[in-house]
Amino acid sequence: MRLEYQRPPVRVAVIGLGRSFFSSHYPVFKAHPALFKIVAVCDLLKERRDIVAKDFPDCKMFRQFGDMLDEREIDLVDIATCSTDHVQHALASLERGFWTLLESPMALTLDDANVLRGAAAKSKNRLLVLQRGLFAPDYLLAKSMMNDSRLGEIHQVRIRREDYIRRDDWQTVKRLGGGAAYYEMTDLILQALKMLPVPPIQMWSELKRIASLGDAEDYAHVNLKTRTQISADVEFNGGVLETSRAPSFAIRAERGTFTVAQGATSGVLKIIDPEFKFPRRRSSVRTPEIVDMHEQIPVVEIPVSLPKGTLYGPSAFWKHVYDTVRTAKPFPLQLEDSIEAVKFAHLMKKTSPFGS
Repeated sequence: MRLEYQRPPVRVAVIGLGRSFFSSHYPVFKAHPALFKIVAVCDLLKERRDIVAKDFPDCKMFRQFGDMLDEREIDLVDIATCSTDHVQHALASLERGFWTLLESPMALTLDDANVLRGAAAKSKNRLLVLQRGLFAPDYLLAKSMMNDSRLGEIHQVRIRREDYIRRDDWQTVKRLGGGAAYYEMTDLILQALKMLPVPPIQMWSELKRIASLGDAEDYAHVNLKTRTQISADVEFNGGVLETSRAPSFAIRAERGTFTVAQGATSGVLKIIDPEFKFPRRRSSVRTPEIVDMHEQIPVVEIPVSLPKGTLYGPSAFWKHVYDTVRTAKPFPLQLEDSIEAVKFAHLMKKTSPFGS
């Protein structure tokens, strides 16, 4: 999808030319030169800087972050460094008055997240956090289905991400802030919090290491309970060998379920036929007959898709970044939402014997 505006492109300075930057930031910058222009990059590895120089020959190259921040022809500082450096780098950028985009997790503790909250307030709310999950098509579709009356009363939301990868990078090392609780669950928990009709009051969680080559977890499971009947069961599992994956979202309710696969724009609503009426029955304390109590219930499957023209994925996120920086349009993701996700991820790490 091509995004074009009359205003000048956002001048971006980047620190951290790693896998995350080249997989989800860089392609957008290259695809939409009318919206974004990389004017400076900072990384210790020259070969990484050279990759950017081929596409942006006027881009200035730096090894030290402070030197790059001395440049004034910058609108947005894009921080894609190690999680343990997020707070330090964001504070330095905000102090200089730049719009600051921070990879998730924004921090590794609630205390550090609150420090960033204060710095963001002083900078006139110029801190943006990249939470990919809130712009994923499967999430957008599942969230819209929470208000579908055909499901009846909802009692559970299930969120699943499954993979099998013998990961060996710094994200698998505890002392560097690695682990699925941070690199995956902040997004998944945030999705759950946005889908639940009321905030959770209880949390149960567990962490495990299955296939990862480091000492940090690659399995994280959390259950969020509310004061109402509905709960959210959220799991990332990096050790699932089966090629057939569980639905990324499953909404379970009294009259049926809705499921959608990861990254899909359409899913399936499976419900009791709306025309069907249950025969009148009531429970009994008598000794039951020796028969199968299951009923023959007609079920219908209805395909459901995102409305045509819905903007999702990286294009949606970066469009909002451009609009916020260039036109002062409110950013759809509140900083408090990211802080709440950090709170739950930190609780998972803190309360798990494996996470500490």
